[in-house]
Amino acid sequence: MPGTTAVPPVRYPPVEGLRVEGRRRDRPPAGSSPVAGYLFVAFYVALLLCIGVAPAVYAIALALSTPGGVGFGHFVQTFNFFEFAPAFEHVFEFEGIWLASQTFFVVLLALLVHTLKRRVSSAFRFIFYLPGAMAGSASAIVWLFMFTPNTSPWAFILHGLGYQVLPNTVSPGNLPMIFAIMAFFTGAGGWIVIMYGALNNIPDELIEAAQIDGSSPLQTALRIKLPLIRKWVVYMLVLSFAAGSQLFVEPQILAVATNGEVPPQWSPNQLAYYLAFQQDNFNNAAAVSVDLLVIGLLVAVLLVWRGKLFSVD
Repeated sequence: MPGTTAVPPVRYPPVEGLRVEGRRRDRPPAGSSPVAGYLFVAFYVALLLCIGVAPAVYAIALALSTPGGVGFGHFVQTFNFFEFAPAFEHVFEFEGIWLASQTFFVVLLALLVHTLKRRVSSAFRFIFYLPGAMAGSASAIVWLFMFTPNTSPWAFILHGLGYQVLPNTVSPGNLPMIFAIMAFFTGAGGWIVIMYGALNNIPDELIEAAQIDGSSPLQTALRIKLPLIRKWVVYMLVLSFAAGSQLFVEPQILAVATNGEVPPQWSPNQLAYYLAFQQDNFNNAAAVSVDLLVIGLLVAVLLVWRGKLFSVD
């Protein structure tokens, strides 16, 4: 414009170490090396091959081995056992109760702790993890006392339900619920810690933006936090189903404590153990184990596919 003086642009000298937005940094940090990462992965792969893949391959070979060569005879034999169908029904009923309750309460408690994290101390959060530090056998013995009406701190509830002695409490109809309670208190704490860590990865700016827009804590939890930890929930379901299908210690200990009130073939793992070490039939035991492996893999593939676990958002 007439009467104005153009001001030349000011040029600042470049500053060493200043990060330029939009510039992609392809070089790794100085002093870093991928060798350590490869070593960690190699150690894991070696363990996986030794204690995971090799036993599975051996079990498959045993299950398919027949006097005439290779066949499915052992699978047919075990499928015709009268204990086979009830054992798998028991485990599926247990898994349904356990996974449904664990998913609901773990996610609920993790969201609650994350919402109140400024009011909840780290020591309180650590308490959630303590039950998970117990071994399965130790947890089963603790719950053995909890379910015994004469020694349980909840004796008034057990007596109110008509249970006077331990065999009444662990009657066959109650076993799926009992094992689900034991599994929940053993494993839920660790998953609460994991879900809490996943929630901490959500950017604070996203939560603050939702609050500025008038989102209530419940709306923020359901519409923002929960979708962002969906993959962690799927991951929990995959691992929990695999662990639950291997149910063995708890029914085995209860069977001993109740003098046979719990059948020795209550779960598929117990059935495989019975066939191998009571009937001396390792081929049929391997067939039951392979059945569990196939079911676990199918459920894992279904959950990973439907939950889009490895999809990139």
